[in-house]
Amino acid sequence: MPKNVESGDDTSVLQSKRNATRYQILVQIAERQPAVSQQEIADAIGVTAQAVSDYLRDLVEQGYVTKHGRGRYEVTKEGVDWLISQTDELREFVRHVSQNVIGQVDIETAIATTDISEGEPVSLTMRDGVLRAMSGATGNATAVAVTDACVGQDVGVTSFDGVVEYDMGMVTIVSVPQVQNGGSSAVDPDRLVELTNTHDLVAAAGTEALAASDAVDLDPDIRFGTVSAVQEAATKGLDVLLLATTDVLPSHAENLREQNVSYEVVDVAES
Repeated sequence: MPKNVESGDDTSVLQSKRNATRYQILVQIAERQPAVSQQEIADAIGVTAQAVSDYLRDLVEQGYVTKHGRGRYEVTKEGVDWLISQTDELREFVRHVSQNVIGQVDIETAIATTDISEGEPVSLTMRDGVLRAMSGATGNATAVAVTDACVGQDVGVTSFDGVVEYDMGMVTIVSVPQVQNGGSSAVDPDRLVELTNTHDLVAAAGTEALAASDAVDLDPDIRFGTVSAVQEAATKGLDVLLLATTDVLPSHAENLREQNVSYEVVDVAES
């Protein structure tokens, strides 16, 4: 290591390769002290043993390391302080990259319908409300895989091109009276079963609505958070049958209108 190189302590490990190496050596010494093998440090950080020896000599001269004999070194308080300052800067840099850089890269998750390798172009489709990815850029909507995946596994995709073509779902809302107005007993069970057979998902909002589904041995797919869940299912192409008591029905209808989701309210009262 040239002797005419300034110490550059005010230059971060992100800006100076020399300080990055000094940082790694100090970390290795702190982990191994007091018995420190220069060869072990060299192997750990990927430099020669001679380079480690030169850096150690410089670190001793700078007061960051104390030498207690052959193969015995210890990081001084000044060395620890320098490590802390550099670590804080590295932590801030990682936070910036995580939040402001990586966070701005759109990565979606799809289900692989074929084996997919990282970096491979894929074609995207929507089926059963789930984004699907197939090896090869042959479809109208394409992307690039950022992870490996076997058939049926989740795969990360980015660098989108084109539009995934699918039809928005429709929401059919069954109005279920509140208990003081007849509750679930006012619902025609045959008509309810008929509607169930023509929809992809069933949601129940309200106790009377749940009782109406129980009366026909129907186990709703959605029982909680129905306002957002029904809307999301429809926007992903699924037709949803929503059993809603009259007191909560307006909030569901308003949300669907705001999200431009098509819906209709049907009357399945017992005749």
